[in-house]
Amino acid sequence: MDWVTCAYSAACTGIASRTTGFCLAHLAPDELPQALDEMSPGRLLDLRGTTVSGELLSRVLEATGGRPGRARLDRVRFTGDVRLSGVTFTGDVSLDGARFERLASFFGARFEGNVSLAGARFTRELSFHGVTVRGHVSLDRAVMSRDALFSQAVFGHGLSCERARFDGYATFDGARLGDGAAFRGARFGRTLSFRKVSGNAGFEAAHFAADAYLSATGRLSAARARADGLLDVTVSRCGVDLRGVEVAGATTLRLTDSQADLEGAVLRGPATVTGRGRSVLTSLRQVDARELALYGLDLSACRFAGLAHPSGVRVKDCTFALTPRGLRVSLRWPMLRWFSRRRALADEHTMRGWGAPDDPGATPDRLADLYAGLQPSDRATSADFAFAAMEMRRQAGHRWWLSVSWLLCGYGMRMGRAAGWFALLLAITTAAVMWTSTSHAERRAEPPSPALNP
Repeated sequence: MDWVTCAYSAACTGIASRTTGFCLAHLAPDELPQALDEMSPGRLLDLRGTTVSGELLSRVLEATGGRPGRARLDRVRFTGDVRLSGVTFTGDVSLDGARFERLASFFGARFEGNVSLAGARFTRELSFHGVTVRGHVSLDRAVMSRDALFSQAVFGHGLSCERARFDGYATFDGARLGDGAAFRGARFGRTLSFRKVSGNAGFEAAHFAADAYLSATGRLSAARARADGLLDVTVSRCGVDLRGVEVAGATTLRLTDSQADLEGAVLRGPATVTGRGRSVLTSLRQVDARELALYGLDLSACRFAGLAHPSGVRVKDCTFALTPRGLRVSLRWPMLRWFSRRRALADEHTMRGWGAPDDPGATPDRLADLYAGLQPSDRATSADFAFAAMEMRRQAGHRWWLSVSWLLCGYGMRMGRAAGWFALLLAITTAAVMWTSTSHAERRAEPPSPALNP
């Protein structure tokens, strides 16, 4: 502690008054009014380490006119209910390490500066509902043993709850996060409701021990997070980072004009990703999901290499990349090739050098398994994927007859090619017959040579 403690006893950590040597809680009854008279609106309020009862808190707020200035309340122990309705703190407020043994209600309070509650412990309920903070709020390493309410709160310069613990129900519905919120390493023991929140939010490496409902209008990240229940994410016009997330229950991801990344995710329950407008899924690399449904998404840039269970992926109304069309020259056999337009995975584009730099995970064998396992709902995409699966097996060079099948009839799926070969063979045969017939007729038309006289 960086202050002189109360002389009442060695156990008391309250800051001592310069005149009496005692903290506010241990002043004599006739000395307390004088100490309270020295307080006034807008001035520094220093109660560090002091044990504050409900009655003492009320008298302090009354002495400051409900408008204290800079407040230094580090390691304060509040033994009664804390109700700050109508109180305005005109300066920064520090409550680091404070302990709230009963209700802590900041409802109706206003903070003109920053608020720090790092390491604070809330034994009972905490309410920040509707609170307005013009500065930044820190709840790093704070412990909330009961329900924590932050709905409709306004954080002008953001909120930090890194490694915080929410043991009860937690709600942030309708909160405005200003510069964003950070919940890195936080733990939520019961249901988390984070709906209709505006601003960026990061839940990297967080642990959701129960159901979690997340929503944001800014960038949302839950990379390497773990959810023991269901995970429901709804975003609009922003990016979602779910790389390495691990979900034991159902996963629902709703995108509206947004972009999401699921690389390395482990989704043990049924998972659904739905897109509206221009919604893009950028990666399913190394995803482990036995039931994954994709609806209305732009998958033209999505990487699938390493997808653990492609047969469990259902695709409907999604957009894929298209192969280039026309004649292409290559140094490999055949040197001249005519490409027809078909739907393809972005991984094939990288492997063939049509798009981004080559991806070592996109090999012909792996792509063949992906194409064969994926289940598009429309027949055209299914036919294109079936053709691509055979094409990748041919590229892998396992069976010579695939090259013959590709050359003659496009694996039985490009019958126009067979018709072309048949027409060419018929033309050659017809030309040969006509040439043979013409030669034979010319020989018959030639006059016989005269016999030689003996």
